[in-house]
Amino acid sequence: MSKRDYYEILGVSKTATADEIKKAYRKVAMKYHPDKNPGDKEAEEKFKEAAEAYEVLSDANKRQQYDRFGHAGMRGGPGGGSGGMRMEDIFSNFGDVFGDDIFGSFFGGGARGGGQQRRGSRGSNLRIKLKLTYAEIANGVSKKIKVKKYVVCNTCAGSGARDSNSVQTCTACGGSGQVRQVTNTFLGQMQTVTTCPKCNGQGTTITHKCNTCKGEGRVYGEETVDINVPAGVQEGMQMSITGKGNAGENGGPAGDLLILIEEERHPELVRRDNDVLYNLTLSFYEVVFGTQVEVPTIDGSAKIKIPAGTQSGKVFKLKGKGFPEVNGYNKGDQLVQVSVYTPQHLTDSEKEAMEKLKDAPNFQPSEEAKKEKSFFDRIKDIF
Repeated sequence: MSKRDYYEILGVSKTATADEIKKAYRKVAMKYHPDKNPGDKEAEEKFKEAAEAYEVLSDANKRQQYDRFGHAGMRGGPGGGSGGMRMEDIFSNFGDVFGDDIFGSFFGGGARGGGQQRRGSRGSNLRIKLKLTYAEIANGVSKKIKVKKYVVCNTCAGSGARDSNSVQTCTACGGSGQVRQVTNTFLGQMQTVTTCPKCNGQGTTITHKCNTCKGEGRVYGEETVDINVPAGVQEGMQMSITGKGNAGENGGPAGDLLILIEEERHPELVRRDNDVLYNLTLSFYEVVFGTQVEVPTIDGSAKIKIPAGTQSGKVFKLKGKGFPEVNGYNKGDQLVQVSVYTPQHLTDSEKEAMEKLKDAPNFQPSEEAKKEKSFFDRIKDIF
């Protein structure tokens, strides 16, 4: 099943501002929130879908990639973009969108109806470079990459506590993660809700820290990440995998893994957008009498017939032998430019033969040949 357009999901235009996107997400999230639609699987899926759309469109870098490459630019593995978001990850971000006290007034406090406490701090994003060959770019590729980063502590499962008995309900907030303050003003009493300073919104405090992670809930380690690269990516393109960055502290959500695409230099071919350029060097004999040659392509080789009398600078087009468009159906072409090799060292007999031909009419450039366009002009004509 194909993914719906993120802008369509939130009901906004592609020129929508950040504030318009946030307001639209609030509206959709309120409509399909699980507490308002208990047991409704369709509403739950739309709720997750809206969260995925907002997670991408609210991030300037991710939005730029999505606008340029569509869903393919967000794809980096299972859940690439945000398709693998967990409900707790969605709810953990609600404070930034709704405000803890405002949203709580609708659904009984906190992120969910049960007054769920705020989780630990979110992990930072992680950036890596991924170098690809022309063949991998042309066909798309799946890779397993070992990434060194902060991972969830296996000893405490991310809680930061030595054991379950080392976790106690916060005495300052009573486990809510929030404290309320009433202030008397000339307008009357005003109540404000803030994050509990003692437990930092966790709702619990730790009496004995985990010996492995020293209370952080994470350790520095390594994880193997599956990366699915769509065909047609380009140098400088950035892909994103949600939740595969550094693990958060004390059970907080992980950051994202940002993958910067690099192209491995090809020994013979040069990429220009979705087209491929190749310089074919032929001997004087071959261009005079014509020949058939084999040229390299990004996925193998192809044969080209060189007609007799082919001029240096002639460009042949191999239709569809370039790179595919990301998230599209068109393919570029391969352009083969002919260069004629000029001998640098001649024997006496070779020089004598050339001397006999120098004044021959067929060896003098015609007026048409003198007016022929340059290689770059020919390239422009092709397009």
